Order: sequence, then structure tokens, then C-alpha cells
Amino acid sequence: QSTWGEQKKIIKRFLRETGDENLLAFKLHDFGFRGVSSVESAGLGGASHLVNFLGTDTMAALVIADEYYGEECAGYSIPASEHSTITSWGADKEVDAMRNMLKTYPTGLVACVSDSFNIYDACSNKWGGELKQMVLARDGTLVVRPDSGDPASVVLKCHELLGEAFGFKTNAKGYKVLDPHVRIIQGDGINIVTLEEILNTLKENKWSADNIAFGSGGALLQKLNRDTQKCAFKCSSITVKGVDRVVYKDPVTDPGKVSKKGKLSLLFDQGKWKTVEGENVDGDQLVEVFRNGELVLDQKFVDIKKRAD
Repeated sequence: QSTWGEQKKIIKRFLRETGDENLLAFKLHDFGFRGVSSVESAGLGGASHLVNFLGTDTMAALVIADEYYGEECAGYSIPASEHSTITSWGADKEVDAMRNMLKTYPTGLVACVSDSFNIYDACSNKWGGELKQMVLARDGTLVVRPDSGDPASVVLKCHELLGEAFGFKTNAKGYKVLDPHVRIIQGDGINIVTLEEILNTLKENKWSADNIAFGSGGALLQKLNRDTQKCAFKCSSITVKGVDRVVYKDPVTDPGKVSKKGKLSLLFDQGKWKTVEGENVDGDQLVEVFRNGELVLDQKFVDIKKRAD
């Protein structure tokens, strides 16, 4: 939840400042299935992503959300090319491969990776030249995908070139929005740092965050571990012959590894979460979900999403 939730906050802030917050749900797309260690890892991480966003290519996440949380369809995707479906046509026929995408998907959203050879030529002379009228005639939006180079500078230049080719309008907040027939998705090198760098660069150059979505793979589902937020599950209390005993560690060599002890309660105080000693303290937010391996609270995915907001 942490990495997805924090990226959601960043994107939401830039949408609020430069565009339309209502676009938030599809601004970070899960490309991560192929980059994790197992189908189970993909499902767990992907389902966590879907607590915050609606875009995913990770089918295992949909299965978990459905089977365990009663969500019939937790996420969505769109038709999209990948490099081999473009490069297999040959470098001299890249524009034909692009044209084929437009013909195959004549309406709605369609994404096409465009950096196989020259992303700038693709923006100006292929999408914005030879194929321009096809793009403008579609009942839908072409999403151009750069996928290499320095993310912030490449994305900015793609905005400028597509803006020259297709035009743009300035919204009420003073930021440029591309013609609705064309948008951009950046799916290379996206993490919580680069995402904010890209959005900052666009804002500084008066481009709205409405124009761009992000796809994240390797850094989205599994580039974190128990030390990301120094999180671990440990025993804190034991009952021996009817007597409660606190369980904790307090290593002299590392005060940062002191563990919580005793029976605990979780409070939400002045906008912050706080764990305190004591069972069932007034205001305790902990809810029993399992008891001795049996499920006692069947939570629905929609309720988890509401809590995340």
C-alpha cells in the first residue's frame, strides 16, 4: 500500500494544480507481472496497486481481488503494442505497423510504443505527419509511449512535438492540454522519484498533468521489502499458565530495532496513526480478521479502497 499510496498523492497534487483530479484513477498502470518472482507475488502486489488505481496488465491481481475480496473486476486495460509487434515489421515499415494499430483499433483508447527507432521522428513525422489525419479521424485517443532515455527530458520533448503537430489548448489553470486525440504514457524507469521529476518538469514548462499517464513495472510490485519502512511482524505478548508476559527485543547495538511489547491497540489521533500498549484501549482501530486460522471478517475490496482514500 505504501509505495502506491504515496505515488497517488503525488499525481493527485499535480492534477489538482495543473489539470483535472477526476483523471487520477488511471494515471498509474501496473506493468509489473513479468518482473516479479512468482504469480503469487504478482497477485499480491498487483491487488495492492488496485486499491489505489484502476489500470493493470497483471491478471493475477484481478484473480486475487475476485476470489478473496468479492470484486468481480478490480482493474482494466486497453489495447497496446509492445516492441516486438512493431519491430517485427522492420525499421523501414515502422509507420505501417503504427497504421495497423490504428486500423485494428479504430475507436477508443489504443497505446503504441514509439521509441523502437526514433521517438522524436515518430511524434513529428509519423504520428504527427503521415498518420495525423487517421489519428484525428478516430473516435478515441492514441496514447504514444516513449520507452527509453532520460524520462523527464524525453517526455517533455514528446509533449512539445505532439503539441506542434496536433495543437493544444490552455486550460483554466493556465496549463497546456494536448488535442484529445493524443496522449502520452511513460512506462520506462518509473518510480516514486522519477514520477515526481517528470511531473515537475512538465509543470515548469506549463504542461498539464492531464496529458500523461505512467506505467510502472520493476519498481511497482516488488522493489520493496521488510526494511522499506522497517516493518516486521513479531510476537509481542504470550500467555504462560494463564499469566500474560510481554515479549520484545531491545538490542544495545541498534536502538532502531526495538520491538513493540505487550498487548497493543492502534489509535488514530490528530490525523496520525499511533500504536500504544494496552488491549482494547478506548478508540482502538484494530479489527479481528482471523482467529486460529479461521476467517471471522470477510472484507470486500470496495471497502478496502474506501479506507485507502
